Amino acid sequence: MDGLILFFSALFGLIIGSFLNVCIYRIPQNKSIVWPPSFCPKCGAHIKCYDNIPVFSYIILRGKCRHCKAPISCQYPIVEMLSGLLTVLFVWRWGLTAWTGVLLTAVYALIILSVIDWELMIIPDRFSLGLIVLGLAFCWLNPVFEGSGWRVFLQSLLGAAVGFFGTLAVAVLGSLMFKKEAMGGGDVKLMGGIGAFVGWEGVITTIVFASALGLVYSVFLMLFKGKKKEDAIPFGPFLSAGALINLFYLVRPEMLFIQI
Repeated sequence: MDGLILFFSALFGLIIGSFLNVCIYRIPQNKSIVWPPSFCPKCGAHIKCYDNIPVFSYIILRGKCRHCKAPISCQYPIVEMLSGLLTVLFVWRWGLTAWTGVLLTAVYALIILSVIDWELMIIPDRFSLGLIVLGLAFCWLNPVFEGSGWRVFLQSLLGAAVGFFGTLAVAVLGSLMFKKEAMGGGDVKLMGGIGAFVGWEGVITTIVFASALGLVYSVFLMLFKGKKKEDAIPFGPFLSAGALINLFYLVRPEMLFIQI
């Protein structure tokens, strides 16, 4: 692909990443994501445009507010860089197509809900349910599904149903076995949204990838952070990571099956 296209894709992703940070901060507090303009959460000073350049402003300001010198969380440049990187990868993978636009919308939603879940252990319904609507509405563009018309819609709907009810069954069974909540309602709805994009086969591989990544993280916490195996961890980020793997590598049906 033309390097210039990828360059502007990265630039676009960085800019979007700055907006994603606004959403991550304000949505859990039920604040408008449009007004007021960006401000320091410590001193309330409005951030000038030259101090709001993705990544670069953070480096220039050395991670501190220009006015009150309060430290700025490294989450901001990380989200911006992640958004830029994923934008480039998906544009490189699928080109400048309508489907890429739909995918990137889903990717940005996954980034927002993952960070919110990581920080607050909640997944706002607007993202999970929004992914279901988005996946169903644009299923006719999805190369995962074969055929046309209602056949494509039903495949997407089946994926959403398997994602939702399959994960719900796992959550209920886990709660009965371990006598505690095994998976939150937000995770169940999120899998419904993911299923609308990746189909029922992708639901299986997404959960496999997410479980493997979550296990590695849990072991790391137990070995180096002194956490106990009973301690809860946010599962949304790992489900999102599994979904991204599916959307990038396993989006076509013949690539969804795991050979044993």
